[in-house]
Amino acid sequence: AAGMFLRLLSDIQWRAAHPKWRRMTGSQRSTSTTAEPPPASLPAQAQVVICGGGILGTSVAYHLSKMGWKDIVLLEQGRLAAGTTRFCAGIVSTARPVSIELKMAHYSNKLYQQLEQETGVQTGYMKTGSISLAQTQDRLISLKRIASSLNVMGIPCEIISPKKVLQLHPLINIHDLVGAMYVPEDALVSSANVSLALATAASRNGVQIHERTSVSHVTIQKGQVTGVETDRGRIQCEYFVNCAGQWAYELGHSGEEPVHIPVHACEHFYLLTHPLQKPLSNSLPTVVDPDGRIYIRNWQGGILSGGFEKNPKPLFTEGRNQLEIQNLQEDWDHFGPLLSALLRRMPGLEALQIMQLVNCPESFTPDMRCIMGESPTARGYFVLAGMNSAGLSYGGGAGKYLAEWIVNGYPSENVWPLDLKRFGTLQSSRTFLRHRVMEVMPLMCDLKVPRWDFQTGRQLRTSPLYDRLDAQGARWMEKHGFERVKYFVPPGSDLLDLDHSKTFYKPDWFDIVGSEVKCCKEAVCVIDMSSFTKFEISSTGDQALENLQYLFSNDLDVPVGHVVHTGMLNEKGGYENDCSIARLSKRSFFMISPTDQQVHCWAWLKNHLPDDSNLVLEDVTWKYTALNLIGPRAVDVLSELSYAPMTAEHFPSLFCKEMSVGYANGIRVMSITHTGEPGFVLYIPIEYALHVYNEVMNMGQKYGIRNAGYYALRSLRIEKFFAFWGQDLDAFTTPMECGREFQVKLDKGMEFLGQEVLLEQKQNGVYKRFTMFILEDHDTDMDLWPWWGEPIFRNGRYVGKTTSSAYSYTLERHVCLGFVHHFDEKTGEELVVTTDFINQGEYEIDIAGQRFQAKAKLYPFSSLFAQRRRKDEVELSGYQGE
Repeated sequence: AAGMFLRLLSDIQWRAAHPKWRRMTGSQRSTSTTAEPPPASLPAQAQVVICGGGILGTSVAYHLSKMGWKDIVLLEQGRLAAGTTRFCAGIVSTARPVSIELKMAHYSNKLYQQLEQETGVQTGYMKTGSISLAQTQDRLISLKRIASSLNVMGIPCEIISPKKVLQLHPLINIHDLVGAMYVPEDALVSSANVSLALATAASRNGVQIHERTSVSHVTIQKGQVTGVETDRGRIQCEYFVNCAGQWAYELGHSGEEPVHIPVHACEHFYLLTHPLQKPLSNSLPTVVDPDGRIYIRNWQGGILSGGFEKNPKPLFTEGRNQLEIQNLQEDWDHFGPLLSALLRRMPGLEALQIMQLVNCPESFTPDMRCIMGESPTARGYFVLAGMNSAGLSYGGGAGKYLAEWIVNGYPSENVWPLDLKRFGTLQSSRTFLRHRVMEVMPLMCDLKVPRWDFQTGRQLRTSPLYDRLDAQGARWMEKHGFERVKYFVPPGSDLLDLDHSKTFYKPDWFDIVGSEVKCCKEAVCVIDMSSFTKFEISSTGDQALENLQYLFSNDLDVPVGHVVHTGMLNEKGGYENDCSIARLSKRSFFMISPTDQQVHCWAWLKNHLPDDSNLVLEDVTWKYTALNLIGPRAVDVLSELSYAPMTAEHFPSLFCKEMSVGYANGIRVMSITHTGEPGFVLYIPIEYALHVYNEVMNMGQKYGIRNAGYYALRSLRIEKFFAFWGQDLDAFTTPMECGREFQVKLDKGMEFLGQEVLLEQKQNGVYKRFTMFILEDHDTDMDLWPWWGEPIFRNGRYVGKTTSSAYSYTLERHVCLGFVHHFDEKTGEELVVTTDFINQGEYEIDIAGQRFQAKAKLYPFSSLFAQRRRKDEVELSGYQGE
């Protein structure tokens, strides 16, 4: 019967509900068991070809057709909705910690609710609500943080007591619970039927759907998609969308020019039971018990329950192709711990008859966030895959954003956290993916406190100083595969404690980072910042300057040796990148960008620079080790090592010069620190890195030199009100909205990308404003800390969210940075945000449901600092994703 049920989903119910399907799609499948008539032939060309007929492929087709695009072909190697979609547990859950994922899930829920009415296809949509249980106080805090985000988005949600849990779901054992989160609008739906409903609507809008058609590879010429080769012939196309689920990786690698899509499948188990003696009500809420690693929903009077075990089983590492996913082997020993957790949570099920243990593949990504966007190497090649077991919840919203991206060139929300370009080729190693997904799958349920790090796939990209720093107590985090120092554990500290300090409250590294910050302000510190992305752009004539002047908002026609801080803007005036550019000579430039810009920025420049052999773009990230010398004594250390005067008269702020340091030549020294403190960054050819580091440390002894890490850097930059790309700045934020007008030269004598929008904002004002908040009534030792993403309230009304925060050791207060919007009280329409609007409000920051008073500032507290910094240094030097 259970096997029958799984077939039923993708066959009988839908075919019965929609007999016109065969006529509409032209697939002409016979309803009898006799030989099928030949399928309709493929068109010779189309504007868009979508590969994959699951929830994602059909959602992209649906949304493209809704936006007026008709010339679309959807290809499915088996039958529609017969892949992972067919085995999906059918839970639509909006409770997501990442803002963009939350928005996608919320949209999906609303879409599925009206789909049956729109298409006539029964989707089985049932609003049951969901309850997320907390067995510990830390888990409850994480739920409260999510609840704060849901509430300000207008999604009903409440934190409830264990007693209320029992009222909502009488079979739940509540003896070990401390609380729960209830989201009444979460729903259940048949995922296969949703997929078929989306396909029906797309087909009515003109999309051609061909089942039993396999894509062998995509042809790419001169970096542009030109067509698709299938087992039934070739289709020429402008756009290709890879929605091939667990086969997305293989499909990406099948052509001559590989597209790297880092997904890997794991086995995922859930069990189905026969109905209870008193069948469960259809309206019972879904239960998620993350501490028990399980989820439970009602299913035809019985239950469906699965989970994310601690020891997952990766699949198909060698690459293996099945047309349709068959039910994999049952493995009761493996499912045992999850079954025990289920029986603990619902003891009344002991006598229940189990119908089947379902084992199906689910695709996971290296960072637990799904993958969408355009390939950095092939224009017109789009990807939507790697849903980390949330394909149904994200499917509607993800399809909408990707369709917008294809039609308009960009989606309507900031999707950078999900962009394919956040990964490089290094995350495509099968060994890396296999090991990482074995960590990722259990993490789906693990408590994720701020600043946690992945443990697998580490020590992949390292600075030449890695071993040297590690021996001195460095504690590491990873960004874009690069190891970076968080802080240094002093000799004699309890190392074990620090490695396991996981909390939403004051962390154990508080005093260590405090002493590093103090040293940056009073003496001199060294931070290894080799992970930053470094490009060189040069030309035979003026081509480099002319093109960069168009792509960057600041004026780069400066004297040789000067450093310019500038945004790389899109046509909407938003930051695609935020960087520093040094003019090395009349015809060559050195560009420093955030670590995670390596793929994104390269792709952006490649797409916007002309194909000119006289213009050369080179990625030199690996050629240079970067040492940041921060603090008032940095001048002394460097002048003694180079026998050259380094004071402001001889080496002004925002200046770059090649120098000798110790025995080493050709070191690019820049008077910029990205923190607002005085100092220099040394870009050292890697073969000299160890020598220069040792020389700097030896010479610095008498000046009290010490190593520091990125946590100190974060504290310094946030108290100086410096925005970093990827956290505070994104493709939807303009320089005018974050107080960076001085980095824009509207009158530089030539047009630049985004200029029109900035001129308009200068004249008419902005609709959000980057603001600094100092928490007033917050006890650092006892209260929950702000980390990022906390709602901001002005006069009791929600106005925005924080984007980053840190403890300021100078102010002895927490500082949060974030954007303030001005919504009309009656209509909710966005209004212009003025300086008066910011200054005249009473502000509160909501940390996990508790509100703390905050003082808003549009400028940093420079007067409070012991030393007056040089004005241009303060204004110009901070940026870059942490």
